[in-house]
Amino acid sequence: MKGKSVIITGTVILIMGLIFHLQGKSIVGPESSFMYSNPQWVTYGIEISVLGGIILAIGTSLNFFRKN
Repeated sequence: MKGKSVIITGTVILIMGLIFHLQGKSIVGPESSFMYSNPQWVTYGIEISVLGGIILAIGTSLNFFRKN
């Protein structure tokens, strides 16, 4: 159960980071958002996505080792 919840958490964080990155690049989101076309949020989005990927990898590892 712990592995699945960590995988879900990592996936959500990864997706949020991608959305923040795309908002910073003016690709998605409303133009009234403080993140829209903001270079800081491009960097923040990448950092958040990397963190989500790390959490996702940890959850996958937990799930894999728990089965063995």
